[in-house]
Amino acid sequence: MKSYNIAVIKGDGIGPEIIDEAIKVLDRVGDIFDIKFNYKEYLMGGCAYEETGDPLPQETIDGAFKSDAVLFGSIGGYKWDNLPRALRPETGLLKLRSALGVFANLRPVKVYHELTQASNLKEEIVSGVDLMVVRELTGGIYFGKPREKGDDKAYNTMVYSKDEIKRIAKIAFDIAQKRRKKVCSVDKANVLEVSQLWRETVEEVAKDYPEVELTHMYVDNASMQLILDPKQFDVILTGNIFGDILSDEASMISGSIGLLPSASIGGKIGVYEPIHGSAPDIAGQGIANPIATISSASMLLKYSLNELDASMAIDKAIAKSLHDGYRTGDIAKYGVKKVCSTSEMGSIIADNIGVKKQ
Repeated sequence: MKSYNIAVIKGDGIGPEIIDEAIKVLDRVGDIFDIKFNYKEYLMGGCAYEETGDPLPQETIDGAFKSDAVLFGSIGGYKWDNLPRALRPETGLLKLRSALGVFANLRPVKVYHELTQASNLKEEIVSGVDLMVVRELTGGIYFGKPREKGDDKAYNTMVYSKDEIKRIAKIAFDIAQKRRKKVCSVDKANVLEVSQLWRETVEEVAKDYPEVELTHMYVDNASMQLILDPKQFDVILTGNIFGDILSDEASMISGSIGLLPSASIGGKIGVYEPIHGSAPDIAGQGIANPIATISSASMLLKYSLNELDASMAIDKAIAKSLHDGYRTGDIAKYGVKKVCSTSEMGSIIADNIGVKKQ
């Protein structure tokens, strides 16, 4: 039996509820594929601040490094909004990513056939959408120096080195090779020197991937094209700030932010989490959608553990559960057989591991 150590960070708000369902599904996968998952819980976010005075205790960082991957729920909430920046829950997540050296954020967007009507876009536009946003996570304007804020003037600098661009581009091309072999690099090379270097470097990397088609698109056009014709995209490669904006825009194509997972990889240990927040307004009510977190567990199996069959089994179980008409409240308007609680949806997906669609 194979054995893996998973650092579990449930976090705040709905985090504990959705993580419990992901673990339920992982345990079911483990039973079928003869895999043992050893979980150890750590604190991060508001709950960590309340208990230790630090949104990211050193114990959590140490625990992550002793693990094969990190499964994370969500952090934050209204009660911590007025804390100094250094103590806010979100700072804990930024510090964890920095400590682990993850630099590539992967955000897949797939529209399930059963939920094409859930999108705000027309069914014929979203049907069949299956794309991946590869966002550089540790550079760009969010981290550029110098930076300064005065009473009448403030500025930030956008900085990327060639090496930073190369490493994120390689991840995008590697992913594209296993998909439809298309990379669209998004920049603003018509006005930004940083984007000019980005484009030149991506073209250099593309020479090592002759079977992958590379195109370029300005970010303003890309934001329009995502709505006009999202099916044209396979892998979108872009920098930190553009990726931040485009990935959130792309997430709404699916119909619910509760469906979409993410992975932060590139360092020694990957971090897997749903893209949605902690939703403190519904915490404890048992109505949160666990699918994004369960899908994040599938990405954990794929990208950190290389357990491809187990990962695919989770993806198929999610699809079957939706096909059979099971929904949480956020997607309950479309093709519903039963509106499920968080726990019920997790159990249905777990029970469908290894079961084929009829």
